[in-house]
Amino acid sequence: MKKLIYIPVIFLSFTFILMSCFKRQNETGKNSIPRDKLTDIITDLYITDGLVAIPEVNHWYKKKDSISAYREVIEGHGYSKDEFDATLRFYFIKKPKQLMKIYEQALARLSEMETLYDQEVTKFHSKISNYWTGREFYSIPGQGSDSTAFDIKTIFWNVYYLSFSATFFPDDQSVNNAPVIYSCHPDSTETGKRHYVTTMNYIKDGVPHKYTYQINDPDKSHTRIMGDLSGEGNNPSLLRDFIIDDISLIN
Repeated sequence: MKKLIYIPVIFLSFTFILMSCFKRQNETGKNSIPRDKLTDIITDLYITDGLVAIPEVNHWYKKKDSISAYREVIEGHGYSKDEFDATLRFYFIKKPKQLMKIYEQALARLSEMETLYDQEVTKFHSKISNYWTGREFYSIPGQGSDSTAFDIKTIFWNVYYLSFSATFFPDDQSVNNAPVIYSCHPDSTETGKRHYVTTMNYIKDGVPHKYTYQINDPDKSHTRIMGDLSGEGNNPSLLRDFIIDDISLIN
């Protein structure tokens, strides 16, 4: 579907050439395809035009005439090609401005489809490249002792980015009100050298804030990322009131 909206000019020209060969019928608009249905058909014809350009799809129609794919789309909406041709001819001759609006609506739909497609692809790539293995979110209202510590083993060294959204409420009494993040060698987590990431204190205003930290090991050998999202050494007896979600660890 991506980039299909860049090919309609060719298809539009092709449609008007075909219309010039049609019999002069339906010029009064009787039995025309309803405008919303016509927009649906034209939208699907644009998509079909793009799909037919793909070699893997084009070979399906090699033994058919050149417009069989478009005919199938029109018939799939419950109309014949003659009805579609007659409707286009009516709009082209009698209401050209409305016809252009119909095409603009079809293009707007395609643009919306393309945007949704791009968003889904971005989400998919983000999901498969997310190395975060902890919980999806942490919600600790009032008295809580739920741990927000994390310990992630990566396959190889790389520069990683830990991102998350954190909402800390004004009544939160957590100590060391900043995330603790560091990398270390997988075999020396207790006594080995750690490379700490400089972090900032959370804002306690009850509003979600986005935080992103770069984890870069100067030794280029640490493949274990550890820490605590809510701060190290918090006293469980203190009032803790925060939400941490939308967590990702990517490279």
